[in-house]
Amino acid sequence: MDIRAILMGLAFAVMWSSAFTSARIIVAAAPPVTALSLRFLISGLLGVLLARLLGQSWRLTRAQWRATIIFGLCQNALYLGLNFVAMQTIEASLAAIIASTMPLLVGLVSWAVFGEKIGKLGTAGLVAGVIGVAIIMGSRLQGGADLYGVALCVAGVIALTFATLSVRGATSGGNFLMIVGLQMLVGSAVLGTVGLATETLDIAWSWQLVAAFAYTTLIPGLAATLVWFWLVNRIGAVKAATFHFLNPFLGVVIAALILGEALRLWDLVGVTIVTAAILAVQLSRQGTRTP
Repeated sequence: MDIRAILMGLAFAVMWSSAFTSARIIVAAAPPVTALSLRFLISGLLGVLLARLLGQSWRLTRAQWRATIIFGLCQNALYLGLNFVAMQTIEASLAAIIASTMPLLVGLVSWAVFGEKIGKLGTAGLVAGVIGVAIIMGSRLQGGADLYGVALCVAGVIALTFATLSVRGATSGGNFLMIVGLQMLVGSAVLGTVGLATETLDIAWSWQLVAAFAYTTLIPGLAATLVWFWLVNRIGAVKAATFHFLNPFLGVVIAALILGEALRLWDLVGVTIVTAAILAVQLSRQGTRTP
């Protein structure tokens, strides 16, 4: 892994982790599904426009179209849609922690379904991950965390796992920026339909809302997704997923700094364990499989 990939991976981790904080600001003032649909519409159109200016084509291969649609549905419509709704009732740090377990789920599915060997280190990582999540969930549920919101986040991270497992098909053959834009438009269409049917357009306007929406649209929405596709294409999905081990810590810290969310002792203990578990699983997978 070269220095450029490392820097891009670190940038992705910060951008991805910060999305929960900005999303929490948005859903406190606007209908979550409709707001997310608008975000994807803007990000998607910008992505497609820039891709066309760079000479990229929307004539994708059949495999690219299939993976792009799956990614758009699973990551954008399901994962982010469920998280946006959930963050009406749970803290951004908890949503970030749950979402950060995705690499553990990817490792588990790869082992259980695809027969991938993860070795003793990977097995220890999976066990530690379960322990870390149990510590965090126990602490948060005792503190009154909303069960419905937690369940939505869990369903979302399962959808994100399947999106991650399909990302290889979407990155092969070039047209990365076009694919990023198109999968956002897929998510926007689905979420827009749901939003129109279930929400009323009641918005509490403020500069914080506008700033959070602009940031979420351009940085975690467009830039982070593009960086992720670039990383997967450059170093492979397994190595790229290693950077997710930073997300539990970064998600909690950013939420504490910007939103003033509490840093609880058992959260820190659980986050440390989950962080180590993600790193162990990813290092184990790197050692047993080439991208």
